[in-house]
Amino acid sequence: MSKPDELLVDVAAKVESGQSNQMSLTVITGGAVITGRLAPETVWRQRVTEVLADSDRLGEFAGVFDGPGRKDTPPTHLHFHVARIIQGTVGIPETGGMYRVAIADVSAWTVGDFSFSDH
Repeated sequence: MSKPDELLVDVAAKVESGQSNQMSLTVITGGAVITGRLAPETVWRQRVTEVLADSDRLGEFAGVFDGPGRKDTPPTHLHFHVARIIQGTVGIPETGGMYRVAIADVSAWTVGDFSFSDH
């Protein structure tokens, strides 16, 4: 999108202001479908910091994410956690990942996330 969807910006702002991680969303960005729950940037950064700090190989990068982040008004990015990239009938990774998506790069979106089943 050349101009971010104002409604999507409002959703992101609500997540940021409420510090809630319960809003499920599915977006299409750069041809990929990402589905999961939104988190406030500070919560997302904290979780990424924890994951990196626990890694023997990547621990040195933890400090990059440690901090409050930018206080953009309005928000410029969506911060997904417990999220998956949809590939066919599978969600990658199975356990969910941490994704940061520029709102301006979202070409389509819907409220809710997709569930996966072997049936």
